[in-house]
Amino acid sequence: MQHRSLPHTVSIVLAIAAIGGSGAVSLRTARAADETAYVLTIKEHRFDPTELTIPANTKVAITVKNLDPTPEEFESTELRREKVVAGGQEITVYVGPLRPGRYEFFGDFNPKTARGHIVAK
Repeated sequence: MQHRSLPHTVSIVLAIAAIGGSGAVSLRTARAADETAYVLTIKEHRFDPTELTIPANTKVAITVKNLDPTPEEFESTELRREKVVAGGQEITVYVGPLRPGRYEFFGDFNPKTARGHIVAK
């Protein structure tokens, strides 16, 4: 009797694991489909776009790609962020959740040209 219940128990455990595993994959896939990519590029010491709109009251990841050969910095006093991006590299900056509004960011190495705003709506 014990010999027969062991394979049955193993089958139940494997079935539960398969259901749980496929659910986790589906949940990850659904989350990935819902996420929006936020990207800022730096080229010729300027941010593009100069205005990035994100949802208010939501934490988001912003990828900052530096296409210039020299380093630049993503800095924002209002957002309390300061991160150097090496030439030809990229970083991820997390912001939010933010109240609706307009938040300035700039490149500390080229503050006259590398400027922009994040708009939370």
